[in-house]
Amino acid sequence: MLDGIEVTSLETIELIGNIKSLMERAKDKIKNELPRIYSKDLIEILFMHPYTKIDFLVENLGIARQTASRQLKELEKIGILEVIKIKNSKYFINIELYAMLQKGI
Repeated sequence: MLDGIEVTSLETIELIGNIKSLMERAKDKIKNELPRIYSKDLIEILFMHPYTKIDFLVENLGIARQTASRQLKELEKIGILEVIKIKNSKYFINIELYAMLQKGI
């Protein structure tokens, strides 16, 4: 039983390290390609869940809905996010984070 706990904890540590690395790469890409929208808070929002919505940016960054929409579309253009529409809502999927969580590592 302890072996199973050890294996799970080691896998979790590896996953956390991979997510931190992915955050760094996303931060660098956004800083280089979209410096006017870069902020530490934006990066944290993008990695809070494997998806984000316009409302998340509006609430957490205190920006206008139109600004949030534009920023998410710009992040989609550089390959950080992918938009999917479900009924009347748009969800912006963090492509690499979602893939990483699906694999588990």
